Amino acid sequence: MTAPHVSTSSTPTPPSTAEKAVRPDKPRRYGPMGLALTAAAAGLWAAWTSGIDPAAILRGPEQLVRILGLMLLPPDLGTVPDALAGMIESLQIAWVGTIIGAVISLPLGLLAAKNVGGRFSTTMARQVLNLLRSLPELVLAILFVSMIGLGPLAGALAIGLGSIGTLGKLTAEVVEGIDRGPIEAAEAVGGERFQVLRWGVLPQALPEIMAFWLYRFEINVRASAILGLVGAGGIGGMLSNFLSYRRYAAAGTAILIVIATTIAIDMVSSRIRRRIIAGPRGPKPTADPIPSADAL
Repeated sequence: MTAPHVSTSSTPTPPSTAEKAVRPDKPRRYGPMGLALTAAAAGLWAAWTSGIDPAAILRGPEQLVRILGLMLLPPDLGTVPDALAGMIESLQIAWVGTIIGAVISLPLGLLAAKNVGGRFSTTMARQVLNLLRSLPELVLAILFVSMIGLGPLAGALAIGLGSIGTLGKLTAEVVEGIDRGPIEAAEAVGGERFQVLRWGVLPQALPEIMAFWLYRFEINVRASAILGLVGAGGIGGMLSNFLSYRRYAAAGTAILIVIATTIAIDMVSSRIRRRIIAGPRGPKPTADPIPSADAL
């Protein structure tokens, strides 16, 4: 007697109710609109209570055209040598301030990184960086001018101290995003804390950190031109004097030099930053070259 034939093929079963895809809730229509209306109402309330005159805003373009005409038609070319000297001093202030900020922010940023520093040191370093980041460079320049007097030293110290907070925070974020493998390898062979930082952390994080240093230098160039308004050196003091004595043509020439210098620095710095992050360009050899018989 033969056994009955049993089919081994399985027939698909319809999915149960729990396995079916659940359709998400329909988004609310009035949520984003309500937020937009609230933000617009808050803006109108702020403008009304602060005394902002809408008529003055409407008169702004006409006044801007008039001032630009006084500054640029025609420009005062006799001011170019003095303006260039002031701009060079502003560049020097920005460069010295950036170096100060980079040197001090690097150890603070390493301490503020959660994967490098301890809990207590990370908390303290983050609070110091938050404190420094909350102080504007203009306020720091006023403090340093009152402490050490007028001149570029006050501007360089203000820019340097103001750069520490931002550069330190960015350094900590870069270090926290690195690969953990090299750090564990350095620790596995018995490396000390400094050796782990030297061989496991800095080779990965330093290119992006240096790119942030260059980007901060671009910002400091613009800041150094403003700090001169409070006597911290640079072209800002010259520009303030021109405007005080209504020498609009000389002020326009100085502003053009500031704009041209800032654009040139931004272009050069962006290319250097891309080179630092991406590395040297050019085709790489697919294999090691084989020496010829003559070379052997």
